[in-house]
Parts: sequence; structure tokens; C-alpha cells
Amino acid sequence: MADFILSAPKGANKKKRIVGRGSSSGRGTTAGKGNKGQQSRSGGKTYVGFEGGQMPLYRRIAQRGFSNYPFKKEYVIVNVKLLEEKFDDGDTVNKETLIAKGLLDSADKLVKILADGDVKKKLTIDVDKVSATAKEKIEKAGGSVKTAAADDDAKAETKKSAKKAAKKEE
Repeated sequence: MADFILSAPKGANKKKRIVGRGSSSGRGTTAGKGNKGQQSRSGGKTYVGFEGGQMPLYRRIAQRGFSNYPFKKEYVIVNVKLLEEKFDDGDTVNKETLIAKGLLDSADKLVKILADGDVKKKLTIDVDKVSATAKEKIEKAGGSVKTAAADDDAKAETKKSAKKAAKKEE
């Protein structure tokens, strides 16, 4: 076997910069911080957008509009072709089985089934959302679809009908 000398690439190992250790060190007196001013002092830092005490631009301009960002729901997308590959005929597809098959990494995430690909197996789907075409493909193959969104819609409908019934009684 040939002997190899292992060495780090050029520039990988750098000497630590030591400052404030006398004028002969090259970084003495002001220690590379220039002369006077806020940036030369210890703790002399400012935040992004600081304008020297003047009212910053982001506070001078009125806040307008609405952002839906805090309420945004992100779904993990699973295509029908993946269900065809990973699941057997007659299996139930829910968060637990998706985690077991490696298609989902956490039960906290929302799942949506999309219609990319074909399905020929009879699957029982129980996830948060299913697209209309994916539902059509699954039901055509003999499977069934149950979603959390559909359950919420059914609950809302029963509440509406209960309210209408209560109004008629009055």
C-alpha cells in the first residue's frame, strides 16, 4: 500500500485573530474598531432598521392590509400513485399507516391526497383532505373516502338544521 500524507486544504486552518494586545501586534490600540463612535464601544450594536433615534421608516408608514400568514395551513401532499405503490388491496390509509410506510414523518401534519397517477386497489382513505379527482379515482377502484373536512361540513349542516328547527318552534 502506498503511504498517503493527509493534510487539510489550503485555507482550512486559520490562526485565531488576537486583538488588543499592544501596538506591535498589528491590532493594538483600537483593536481594529476604528476611532471613537458607537461601533467602537462594547455593546455598541443597533438593530436592523435603526435610524439613529429618528422614528424608523417601518413605524412612520401606516400598516395596511391583512396577512393570512399566521392562519396558513400547510398540507403534506400524497399522490394516488404512491398509495398504489405502498399499500395493498383493502388497506386503510390514515396518518398512522402513512407514517408506517414512510410517506409522512409526523402525525401533527395535515395530509392531502392528490390525483397524480392511477389507483386500482380498493383502499379506505381517512385523511384531512382529498381532491375531487382523487376521490373519483379511489371510488372508481372500489375504495371509500372519509375526510376531516367532510366531517366538519356535516357537523355545520346539523347545527344549521337544529337552529332552523328551533326558530320554527318559536
